[in-house]
Amino acid sequence: MFQMTPDTEALIDRALSEDLSIGDPTTDILIPADMQGQAVFVAKEAGVLAGIDVALAVFKRADASLHTDVVIRDGAHIKPSDMIAAVKGRMNSILKAERTALNFIRRLSGIATETAAYVRAVEEYPVRIVDTRKTTPGLRALEKYAIRAGGGYNHRQNLGDGILIKDNHIDALGSLGMSLGDVVRKANGEKSHTINVEVEVEDMAQVEEALAAGAKILLLDNMDPEEMAIAVRAAQGKAVTEASGNITLDTVRAAAASGVDIISVGALTHSAMSLDISLDFKS
Repeated sequence: MFQMTPDTEALIDRALSEDLSIGDPTTDILIPADMQGQAVFVAKEAGVLAGIDVALAVFKRADASLHTDVVIRDGAHIKPSDMIAAVKGRMNSILKAERTALNFIRRLSGIATETAAYVRAVEEYPVRIVDTRKTTPGLRALEKYAIRAGGGYNHRQNLGDGILIKDNHIDALGSLGMSLGDVVRKANGEKSHTINVEVEVEDMAQVEEALAAGAKILLLDNMDPEEMAIAVRAAQGKAVTEASGNITLDTVRAAAASGVDIISVGALTHSAMSLDISLDFKS
């Protein structure tokens, strides 16, 4: 169950405002103010549900008098024709909030469904599927929640959530004469004791240099599975290994078979297709 926060409520209000900032003359003209009705969320394709609590919160933000009932909870596998939840009350309020609610639940369920496919593909291996920060601006908390609903795990929530030395950090400091090892040692020397240093490496020379400098997590960037396996053996007992870079459903099993601890997949959020869910009105 998603825990609503003031930030999420503000996000919902902004989303509703996209549709309602200057009103809804169609609904206001055609639908009597006192007309009551009921609508149900219905799955149109199979997938993993995420965002039902957010979708229903949209209706409550639009009209606190609306009544909502949840039938299926987030994280559940749904199939076509499954009734997910219902909303009852003033018909004009339901119509005004309909698209905003669907936008949230379809987007989040699409991410959860894509994540579940990756998790299922590597289920025989002791590896975690994690997300990245390649999220929709403003939707990170919700999209990372959807990752968890699909059985995945979260990487950093934001830049303050750990030290991750990327190639651009290394290139920038290289202009000052610092090597990859120097950069890792600088980070280790000045960081808080509560966080580890992760560094992006592209080949075995960088793997060895990063390990010698004390890196505790290696991000194996765009390595082929054979090179990943060599890096995993080199890091055994010294550092956690993370495979990253253009991981797809076709390649994720090979990455998992290399022995890495983590596989990060940007496509879970930046390329997931929305799941087809509709809001059907009942007479």
